[in-house]
Amino acid sequence: MKTIVVCSGGLDSVSLAHRIAAEHELLALISFDYGQRHRKELDHAAECAARLGVPHEIIDISAVGRHLSGSALTDTIDVPDGHYAEDTMKVTVVPNRNAIMLAIAFGVAAARNADAVAVAVHGGDHFIYPDCRPGFIDAFQVMQDAALDGYAAVRLYAPYVNASKSDIVADGARHGTPFERTWSCYKGGERHCGRCGTCVERREAFHLAGVSDPTDYEDPDFWVAATGAFRAEEVR
Repeated sequence: MKTIVVCSGGLDSVSLAHRIAAEHELLALISFDYGQRHRKELDHAAECAARLGVPHEIIDISAVGRHLSGSALTDTIDVPDGHYAEDTMKVTVVPNRNAIMLAIAFGVAAARNADAVAVAVHGGDHFIYPDCRPGFIDAFQVMQDAALDGYAAVRLYAPYVNASKSDIVADGARHGTPFERTWSCYKGGERHCGRCGTCVERREAFHLAGVSDPTDYEDPDFWVAATGAFRAEEVR
């Protein structure tokens, strides 16, 4: 399966890229600059592509991102601390982000005769992000089948959509993912803060997977209290 991976440079998408490289034909990595404050993640995506020996392209949609205001990732709003699934984390939603990026990625895939676009959405995202849920994945495939009818047949491959973050860590470890060369923190500082939702989720995932976490956190122990006080229920 000739596959293009949408790769942010985070743990999930880099693990997915290593999985695709091992199991399918990895054509390229595509990343998006949508004006995110943690743009440094894109450097890790570029490094991943070089490591796997495939092209990497950053598609600049920052002009679009400026209109998707109200998110802590693209606006002058503080990124909250705490468990990823708490109600306060809804401020990190960028409206329609995945739908926009995937529509572009499918166009690229069709133009390059790729069989699939792979995306690393996972079960832990369901609570907050509607465009990470299985229903969205299924509906997007239907929409693209209609959009590309008679021109191309491209599959949306989302192998982690019903998996947990710890499942991804375990899968990444099986495929030799260098986790220290991935970026999760939404605050985009020099080090992972250890306190924002993505840092807490990342640290918890390594613990649950029984895999050593090589990440350098400013606050490496905050996750214990954050995860002990809250448990999310999955939304499908």
